[in-house]
Amino acid sequence: MARKPTARTEFVMFDIVYEDGSQRSNRKVDANLLGGLDGDEPAKAAIEEQDRAISEKSGVPPLAIKSIKRSGK
Repeated sequence: MARKPTARTEFVMFDIVYEDGSQRSNRKVDANLLGGLDGDEPAKAAIEEQDRAISEKSGVPPLAIKSIKRSGK
């Protein structure tokens, strides 16, 4: 029996610079959140949410984001 095709989720990669000067590259954000009038602004909220989840698991407080830009630009 053939399988049903699954929906492919597209991601956009971002480079993040934090207030303490540290940098993280290639952070994934769902492409459906981006575009429209807000442009890449929703990516910051999505990455902050990812950072909060990581912080809860690791016990280390999340860092404040200084800037974000798409990877490869």
